[in-house]
Amino acid sequence: MTLSAVQADIFLHHLEIQSKNPEKLSKFYANVMGMKINRISDQKFICDGPERRIIITLGINKTLSYAGMVCRNESNLYGFKDFLIKKELNLLEFKSDFYKSGSFSVKDPDGNLICFGVLEENNKSQLKGIHAPLQHLTFASKDVDAFQNFYANKLGFQLTDCVVNESGELATCFVTSNHQHHTIACFKSSSKGMDHHSYEAGDWNYIKNWCDHFASNNIKLMWGPGRHGPGNNLFVFIEDIDGNWIEISAELETVHGRPVKNWPQEERTLNLWGNAIMRS
Repeated sequence: MTLSAVQADIFLHHLEIQSKNPEKLSKFYANVMGMKINRISDQKFICDGPERRIIITLGINKTLSYAGMVCRNESNLYGFKDFLIKKELNLLEFKSDFYKSGSFSVKDPDGNLICFGVLEENNKSQLKGIHAPLQHLTFASKDVDAFQNFYANKLGFQLTDCVVNESGELATCFVTSNHQHHTIACFKSSSKGMDHHSYEAGDWNYIKNWCDHFASNNIKLMWGPGRHGPGNNLFVFIEDIDGNWIEISAELETVHGRPVKNWPQEERTLNLWGNAIMRS
C-alpha cells in the first residue's frame, strides 16, 4: 500500500541547525525556548523541550542541516517510502538521534535535506513547560514553482494556499503533510535557505504566556502580534542570537480538502492586523 505524505500523516519533529558557537546558541534555546540541554560533544548539543527539539551543531550560522519529520508508525513510513519509490525519487540512508531503524531522507530542489522516520519510544518527550510543539518550517527559494512541484507532486504534500504577485507569478506556497494548514512553506527570494521555524502554542493565552516569558529574558518581539492571512494564525516573532527567526503561532487553520486559495502579494496577506515583513 502506497501513502502520500498527507495519507501517512507526517509531522515535523525536530531540526538540526548549525552555529559557529553551538554551546552559546543551545543556552539561548534552553533559557528562551524552555528546553533542556543534552551536551553530546563540544560540537553538538541537543535541546529538548515539551514536544519541541533542536539539534545544534558546529557550522555556518543560520544553516539548516536537516529537517526531521515523523510518521506515527512503521506501516505509514513504509507506505510513504513505497509512494516515493514509485515517484522515482532518490532515497538516501539516514540515521538520527531520535528515529528507529528504517529512516531515510530526500533532498528538495534547493538541496534541503528532509528526513523521515518513526520515533524510538524513549525519544517521546515527557518534559513540562509552556505549550508550543515544533510545527512548521519555512524556506526561502529562488524558484518557488520547483519547490511547490516537488513537495506537492513528488512527496504528496497537500497544497493549501498560494501568494501570487501582480504579474501572476508564484511568490509563496504553503503545503501540508497532515491536516494543519502548512508543515512547510516557501517564500520567493534572491537567496535560498531557512526563513523561519515555528512553534504552535494553540491559543492566544499561550502566546501571551510566551511573550511574558520572552520579556523576563529581555527578548524583544521583532514582529507581531499579528494574524496571517494564509493559515489565519496568530503570531509573534523573535530572533535568536545567530539571527534565526522563531515564530510562536496559535489558532492555525485545520484543512480537510478545501480548494487552494490564491492571495495577493501585499502586506495585508502576511498580516491582517498591520505591518508585514515582506520577503520579495
